[in-house]
Amino acid sequence: MPLERVQRENPGVLLGGRYTPPDCTPAQTVAVIIPFRHREHHLRYWLHYMHPILRRQRLRYGIYVINQHGEDTFNRAKLLNVGFLEVLKEDATYDCFIFSDVDLVPMDDRNLYRCGDQPRHFAIAIDKFGFRLPYAGYFGGVSGLSKAQFLRINGFPNEYWGWGGEDDDIFNRISLTGMKISRPDIRIGRYRMIKHDRDKHNEPNPQRFTKIKNTKLTMKRDGIGSVRYQVLEVSWQPLFTNITVDIGRPPSWPPWG
Repeated sequence: MPLERVQRENPGVLLGGRYTPPDCTPAQTVAVIIPFRHREHHLRYWLHYMHPILRRQRLRYGIYVINQHGEDTFNRAKLLNVGFLEVLKEDATYDCFIFSDVDLVPMDDRNLYRCGDQPRHFAIAIDKFGFRLPYAGYFGGVSGLSKAQFLRINGFPNEYWGWGGEDDDIFNRISLTGMKISRPDIRIGRYRMIKHDRDKHNEPNPQRFTKIKNTKLTMKRDGIGSVRYQVLEVSWQPLFTNITVDIGRPPSWPPWG
């Protein structure tokens, strides 16, 4: 799926992946933030599917790929914190933030990528899980929070290096601050996962279960207020904005060693 073809199929999408519908004034400005590394194939397909969907939903939006530099262990939630901060530096009018894995595509246009009164979980019925919610506290894949909601939970945790656990920590943060998860009807919240092997340097983190139990103790000190990183490059591509960042490495190597 060449990016040039995707670009031709999506007239009106501006440099950096920004779009404003020509015939209406949307109530929100939506930033779609993708944690990323070495998934160019998936990104091309994601852009191919998602730009038309978002345009049909008549959203004012921008696509931001937060690319982790280097080969140290992947840290999804920290990249999302970085994305939130860097997006607002570029455009302070963003008021809705959709956090999406690069391998998940919605199957129903009625699954609107907008924020509401409560944090929103979009990807509730993924084909990988038999189109069912894996468990009641699942908040993974694709989620959305307003700026105020994100700040209320102190953003996402920075200490989940490797696969798993960060979405459960985020669920805990939402619950501990008195908010509730909003979800679409299960017939609307269906997603296809673009198949792939497990990413290198994204092995399951055996510390995740212990960390999840301690969210109440850690959420005030670990989050958007404590994230440390260095922006290495910002490039405005025809279909998205790429932000390459150095987010450091786990406290020890390997992170559970």
